[in-house]
Amino acid sequence: MRTQVKVRKAEENPRRLFLLIALLVPLCLYQNSFAAAGDLIEGAKREGEVVLYASMNLAEANTTIAKFEEKYPFVKVKMMRTGSEKLLTKALTEARAGQPFADVIQTVEFSMHTFTKHRVLARHTPTEDRLYPKEFKEEGYWTTVYYNPYVTAYNTRLVPSGSLPKSYEELLRPQWRGTLMMEGTKVDWFAGMLQIMGREKGLRYMKELAKQNPVLRVGHELLAQLVAAGEGSFDINIPASSVDRMKERGAPIDWTALGPAPAIMVGIGVSDRAPHPNAAKLYTDFVLSREGQKLMLGFGRMVARTDLTGEQSAAARGVKMVPVSPSLAENIDDYAKLMREIFSK
Repeated sequence: MRTQVKVRKAEENPRRLFLLIALLVPLCLYQNSFAAAGDLIEGAKREGEVVLYASMNLAEANTTIAKFEEKYPFVKVKMMRTGSEKLLTKALTEARAGQPFADVIQTVEFSMHTFTKHRVLARHTPTEDRLYPKEFKEEGYWTTVYYNPYVTAYNTRLVPSGSLPKSYEELLRPQWRGTLMMEGTKVDWFAGMLQIMGREKGLRYMKELAKQNPVLRVGHELLAQLVAAGEGSFDINIPASSVDRMKERGAPIDWTALGPAPAIMVGIGVSDRAPHPNAAKLYTDFVLSREGQKLMLGFGRMVARTDLTGEQSAAARGVKMVPVSPSLAENIDDYAKLMREIFSK
């Protein structure tokens, strides 16, 4: 009997030790995380400001900044806002010159990939990185703030719902010739469509689409206005959010997805030469936090954060989103040349 008791105790001790470790490890991780957050805040207090380079909607940027400064009143945000191409050129030029410039960069994924490749971005893993799928980030460098699925807008007065095309191929029907509009400079959309369809099939499709004589314009907001005004029946490559904003104002416009929609991401990351590194990480983590991402949802944006995907609009949840691979940026000149050759004839 004594032998059995000793054996039982010997078996129980490892179990107790395992349970103790299981309880202590999360506690230690929490304490370390809490201490790290405290150090970040203290560092940001000493720095006092953060410089943001962004290519985003001004009203949305100002609202996000105001909420951040309300939560962290000891850090003031200075923003340089410009178009994505100008931001790319400016940031690369400053980085090559070895100049300290932005603390945080927020812009389209192709630019963010270029910044990663040229070591413009520092390594930083956001506090809640685990909630972002791998397709929506370049691990340790930048993460998606929101994404734009590119869909087809239509004038609800000119195109009754019963006659809507139901696939990309149906846009090629003779009845739609001369009724299409498109943003003629969206190389990332073009690359994303080739990613979805496959390069050979995608190029064939684009050549057939060009035969429909789409009217080329620059600027999504302009195109949404033109479609709502009846200047064209369709805009074939527009972010869903641009259409939703016009629809909310009562304009006769809506959107449909004719197949898997290329999702163009807008990412955020910390500069490798950030003059205010603690404030930069604090701002980045805020934008990617649940609070920051709820702001994006309030703007009508679509977010990748897994604990908020159920709060997207019903229409968005019904669309198959295909994140455009950031690495396609490495062939952007090729895509731009092909797009010009096909649609500028």
